Amino acid sequence: MKFTSIMMMLLLALPGQLQAKNAGRDMTKEHAYEAQLSAIDPSLVEIYKTATIAMDKGDYLLSDSLYTLICKKAPTFDIGFRRLGTVKLNTGKVQEATALCDKAVNLNRSAFNLLTLAQCYLRSTNNSNLSSENPGKALEILKEGQRLPNGDEVDFYLLIAQAALQGNDISEFRSATHHLVSEHPEEMGTHYYAAVLASYDEEWTKANDEILIAKKMGLADTSVQAFLDSGVGSKIAIRKYSFGFFYIVLAWIAGLFLLFLLGKVLSGITLRSIENKNTSMEKSSMGQALRAIYRVLINIGGVYYYISLPIILILVLGLVVALFYLFMLAGRMPIQLMLVVGIGAIVTVFGMIRSLFLKITYSDPGRELTAAEAPGLFDLARNVAVTMGTRPIDEIRITPLTDLAVYERGSWREKLQDKAKRILILGVGVMKDFKQSDFKAVLAHEYGHFSHRDTAGGDVALRVRSDMSKYAYALYHAGQNVWWNMAFQFLRLYDFIFRRISHGATRLQEVMADRVAAKTYGVQAFQNGLTYVIRREIEFTTCADKEIEEAKKVKRPFLNLYELTEISGNTMEEELDKALQRKTSEDDTHPGPMDRFRYIEGIEARVVSNDNSYVRDLFVNWDSLTTEMTALIEERVRRQG
Repeated sequence: MKFTSIMMMLLLALPGQLQAKNAGRDMTKEHAYEAQLSAIDPSLVEIYKTATIAMDKGDYLLSDSLYTLICKKAPTFDIGFRRLGTVKLNTGKVQEATALCDKAVNLNRSAFNLLTLAQCYLRSTNNSNLSSENPGKALEILKEGQRLPNGDEVDFYLLIAQAALQGNDISEFRSATHHLVSEHPEEMGTHYYAAVLASYDEEWTKANDEILIAKKMGLADTSVQAFLDSGVGSKIAIRKYSFGFFYIVLAWIAGLFLLFLLGKVLSGITLRSIENKNTSMEKSSMGQALRAIYRVLINIGGVYYYISLPIILILVLGLVVALFYLFMLAGRMPIQLMLVVGIGAIVTVFGMIRSLFLKITYSDPGRELTAAEAPGLFDLARNVAVTMGTRPIDEIRITPLTDLAVYERGSWREKLQDKAKRILILGVGVMKDFKQSDFKAVLAHEYGHFSHRDTAGGDVALRVRSDMSKYAYALYHAGQNVWWNMAFQFLRLYDFIFRRISHGATRLQEVMADRVAAKTYGVQAFQNGLTYVIRREIEFTTCADKEIEEAKKVKRPFLNLYELTEISGNTMEEELDKALQRKTSEDDTHPGPMDRFRYIEGIEARVVSNDNSYVRDLFVNWDSLTTEMTALIEERVRRQG
């Protein structure tokens, strides 16, 4: 940076503060001065001594009158004119001081006379700047004085530094300051000029340290504060907070990596534990520990998302500011590009804030199935609960597709206390030829989730998923899902990490629920049930899609979608085999079917059911239900065009 008038004003506001602080006068020199004066007029020696003592005490009125008397009676005594000039300078009479010091130099061109004259050139009159030529004159005089006896005094280097600084001669200023730092670290002025040089070199921390050292050595608080307020303090603060934020970002990135690493390690431990067929994961200490660790890790991952948002916000805004700054330095401002970047940043920040406060009302899927519609189904659900020794389902909700899942409805406290309402989601599309013995095994799997309290937690994960989805949706519709949008890339990265953690937990939950089902109703029943669910999903989806397309072409009502079976055997078996042989990936919430079957091999069942009747027989009016669901799908298709 270049020194501005502000820095010049700071220097001119420091009269005498930066001069070398001597413990006392050099009496050898004083005796020499007294001897010189005695040779002119011995009667003036005592007056000279009194004047010097008064000046050193700051009694400028007395010293002024006494030195004036000496100058009148000893007009060839250059020391008297120099001392009187110093007194005038200290009382702000710069022009008089300059004339007196100039006369002293004419009488004797000594190092100290030149030094005092240079001080006059570098001082101001009535707080207004002297001629721009004065710093150069002062520097020239000081250089001459350095070549004379006593020219190596520290005050010469202090004044050279000031003169060079006022004359904007940075090379000379740097040289003088380096000499002061090397040879005179005990001087306050050394550290003041070191602070100024550090600020010139944009070493803001060093500038702050040096000015504080000068303060400890006696520099006035007002001068210190003026130095910091000149812009140095703000630069120091920016550098301090920038480095602080940089370290925060590094720690944040390390935290992301640690989350991913923990998820990876935990997934490996889980897999090895699952592969140990002799381990009863649902009750073993290992299984309980893994569930507890996953629960904590998911909660930490959820909280970490919200911790990350302000960091991303600052990074997005910082990137825009940095781009503006770079273009300003380049001297060219691409208006259109900056508008795009600026608007993108505003949309990104607004979308982030909105995603946190936008509330979405969630509704239960499907409709509630009353006990009067399927009393046998409710009895079967209660019997499975009794067999497993757990609380039965409170509500069954039917949907038109092939859903089969459970969840809990209630407050966070009710879920933790196992008092929330247990709900079974049952898709009508999955029940067509579902044998009751196989259905019990699959239902036992769902009850396993209740028993293991898999449905009791997860509020943090659900909230994070919801907020991430809302934010991603906002960026997508604003056209900000682009490679250069930092927030969008963060969402992609965090979704990847969070999926690795949460999906690892759900895979563990599914395996443990599988083992409960196999242990309760047998391996074969569960395998049959899961295979049927997969088969029926393929069959129903294929047949329903075909029927919907055909009905739309000829504009006729839909046939009953739940009675359709028009899919060739070979095609069905190929699709089923492909689904069953699917390999498990880290993005799966459920292990692949063959892995699930492998994990439950050798488990002995407590109950073996051979009921080959169908689940649809448990409904009072199955045909009416399928007609209702077909009409519901038809209405949805019509609304969606």
